[in-house]
This record gives sequence, structure tokens and C-alpha cells, in this order.
Amino acid sequence: MEEGPYKYIRDGNGKVNRVIRIGTRQSQLARIQTDSVAATLKELYSDVHLEIVGMTTTGDKILDTALSKIGEKSLFTKELENALEKNEVDLVVHSLKDLPTTLPPGFTIGAVLKRENPHDAVVLHPKHKGKTLETLPEKSVIGTSSLRRAAQLKKRFPHLDFKDIRGNLNTRLKKLDEKDDFAAIILAAAGLRRMGWENRISQILMPEDCMYAVGQGALAVEVRARDDDLLEMVSVLHDTDTVLRCIAERAFLRRLEGGCSVPVAVHTEVKDSQLYLTGAVYSLDGSDSLKETMQTSITATEKGLDGVDERLQRVGVTASKISGEAQDRAERLGTDLANLLLSKGAKEILTVARQLNDAR
Repeated sequence: MEEGPYKYIRDGNGKVNRVIRIGTRQSQLARIQTDSVAATLKELYSDVHLEIVGMTTTGDKILDTALSKIGEKSLFTKELENALEKNEVDLVVHSLKDLPTTLPPGFTIGAVLKRENPHDAVVLHPKHKGKTLETLPEKSVIGTSSLRRAAQLKKRFPHLDFKDIRGNLNTRLKKLDEKDDFAAIILAAAGLRRMGWENRISQILMPEDCMYAVGQGALAVEVRARDDDLLEMVSVLHDTDTVLRCIAERAFLRRLEGGCSVPVAVHTEVKDSQLYLTGAVYSLDGSDSLKETMQTSITATEKGLDGVDERLQRVGVTASKISGEAQDRAERLGTDLANLLLSKGAKEILTVARQLNDAR
């Protein structure tokens, strides 16, 4: 039964419960990610009825063009947000790296879950088993649709060639295995692990080889900002370290005005109550780059513990149970690091990268 914007269900005992509808992309990986979030919510709230609603997004439909060429910031999120706006779903599960740093009005990220391994992974063609990027033959072709990966790896492994490859994980692995076009492809380790395909990972790329994308490896739950009850419900899914790391990363990207169409990379860690952020920008071929590291304390002082403004969003994230002071420091860290790179010429590097990419 429907009442107003919400959907309810009557159980066997005549009790009426609200149905929480969770929107997701249709791909196998998106479904696995959404199912895991739904399972956690079910464990925490056993009387809640959950319904999963699958949708196809623009990014899923355009498979013959590199993401960076499409120039649309919300490729994998727009249709899901439309459904959220029309009350067709109540929550949406995303890969955080797909969510723009500025969300449309009326939406917020109500939960950022504990991060899976955020690094990139090399998946080799079966005939190259046992090799690494370093030991692959001269002119081997590596598939990646990410400007960020290509820029870093071209610089690091000049003997390799890089070509675009699109499609979901299943499609890309099929293209690798069944044809002879690619010696290897680069994918996020998190997706391979969630799919249960860890055995295909030939090499994990550490930060000195390839830093990762903003928010990579973390899942986000997006809700309508006005739905206080749902915000409260999903807030228990927040992982403090992941939230602070991702706020810093997203603030860095937002200040640089980066997106899919420019090579921007990050690395973060929390150690001894300090949050470390390394951020970098690259030219398309990786020959020109700027990279710096900064840190901040994320220990909340006494006053910082009670001053969390429930309504405050930081780079799209609402985390009312986490110290507001720590969140502010994380956000400032990202902005300060971006400003440092901008003062050293980051804008010029990114502008040229954007123009060259548009001209390709």
C-alpha cells in the first residue's frame, strides 16, 4: 500500500511496516554492493522491509566512448537521483567515486561505509601469467578508460602502450581473455574483490606506481536531505576513518574542479590520530605533474564533540555522529592541499589536460 510518498506493507500479524526501497545500477557489481548494504541494514533493523530497485544509467548505456570524453559529471548517478527525487526509491547505493563532489540540492550522502582496498589492480591476459607491468614485453597494450591511471602509468612504464577499454567488469574481463587486443587491464581492486575474483589480481599497484581516485573503494548511501528518519537509520553505517579520508579527498578534488576529464589522484591514511593526504595532478601523458602531502590532527577537543551541526554537509556528506571538528579539519586539509598545488601551477596542467582530452 502507498501512503503519500512512502510505501508500506502489512505483515502476517497485521502489523504495518514501511518498505525502504533501495535504488541501484543494474550491473552485477552494483547489485552485490547494494545487497551487502541491504544485508547490514537488515541485521541492524530486523523489522524493516527492504526492496531493491535496479536501474540503468547513462554511463551504462554509452559504451563506445571514453568516460572522460562524455564530459558529464553524474553519468552513473543521475537516473538514480531522479528516482530519489520522485520518491520512487528512498536510498541509493553508489560507489563513492561515481558521486560528484557537489550534489544536487535536496540530496546528501548519509553513510560512507568502511573502505575496501582502494588501490588499482593489474589483471593480466592468461598468456602473460606471472609477469608484472615492469616485465611485460615492449609495446604491450594495457587497457584502461581512466585518464588518471594512464597518466601515472605512462610515466612509470614508458615501454607500454595504453588504450581505452569500456564496459562493466564482466565485459572488460571478457574483452581481455577472449581477444588478443590487451596484454593486461587496470581495474579497481575493490570491485574485483567484491565480485569474488581476487584470483585474477596479478599485481596491486602501490601509491609509488599509481595513486587512486577520490573515494575509490568506498560505498556511499545517498538519501533525500529532508528524510531525517532515514538519515538517522543509515548513519550507523558510517566508518569514521573512511568518512574523514573521503571528506579530505573530495574537498581536494572540489577545489581543483577536477572530474572524469582530468587526471587527479590521491592517497590518504590515518595514523596516530593524524590524517595524511597526498594529492597529485598530471598532464595526459604524465610528463608534467605536481604532487604534495599534508597532514592534520583529527583528535577532537572537548568543544568539538558536542558541536556537530546535524544539518551540515561537508562535500556532500552528512555525518552527525562524527566529530564536527575532525570533519572540518579533514575538509580544510583537502582544500589547503589543493591550494598549495594551485599555487605551483596545477590549474595550467589541468587546463591543458582538459583541452587535449577534448581534442582527442
